[in-house]
Amino acid sequence: MSPPLPPLQPITSRHITTLPELFLTALSICCFLFPSKSCPFPFPSRPRRFLKISTMSLPPHILKTHHSHSFTTPQSLSEWLKPRLSSDSFASWGVKPGTKNVHNLWLELAEGETSIDDSIPPVRTVQVVTVRVIDKHNRVLIETRQELSDGSSRDRNRPLSEKMKPDETPESAVYRAVREELGQIIKGSVGDSENEGAVRIVPGSYQKKVEERNSASYPGLPACYVLHSVDAVVEGLPEGEFCTEEEEYRDCEENWRAMAGEAVSVKKHYWEWVSADSIKS
Repeated sequence: MSPPLPPLQPITSRHITTLPELFLTALSICCFLFPSKSCPFPFPSRPRRFLKISTMSLPPHILKTHHSHSFTTPQSLSEWLKPRLSSDSFASWGVKPGTKNVHNLWLELAEGETSIDDSIPPVRTVQVVTVRVIDKHNRVLIETRQELSDGSSRDRNRPLSEKMKPDETPESAVYRAVREELGQIIKGSVGDSENEGAVRIVPGSYQKKVEERNSASYPGLPACYVLHSVDAVVEGLPEGEFCTEEEEYRDCEENWRAMAGEAVSVKKHYWEWVSADSIKS
């Protein structure tokens, strides 16, 4: 006589394999049998995100973009830029009057004044301090044009402006900008201390805004300018038009001097007083 059959057990949820579980099991087997790109059901990948890394936080001898490209020389920067920019635009750098060359951009990166995004085209980001120098006649000092080292000149028609240094505050940048571009003609002195010299920042005049436009210095390269502007009174300036001279890149690192010699530099600044009412905000 056959032994009795065991009693039937009720079916519970733990005995049931759901369709999603079956699918995931099959998917795992497929990816095991067909690894890497040959997997017929690849898992969706997350979109790639690029974090903006400012060159201000990097060692000066290694300059990086989002993908850690190293620009150890202007040549390496040039090779990186060529496939990312219009060939006609890039070829005009340092050739078209009023433009700068790749040595200038390399120095900006090396000194931490500029960061550049790994995109097509790349985007250059610059922190700029703008000083609206005002006088007792309600006039604003405007830089009308610059004379460059290659013999060309370029129109400016804007207040005193200067690229900011790494970790520099807008207030410190104001004193440095006045000292470097106007200091030689001021009858008084512009001291290194923020509380000394002939410069007085007008309280409550600070403003910050962001502008995006194509760079005039580097045709074809879009730029994002973070503008920090203040009004200031500078004692000892001439009443009429005047000119100042500048030795640009004089304070750059010694091992970058040869690169500075290849860059297009500003030799002279031409200044004029205009009515404050004629200046666009």
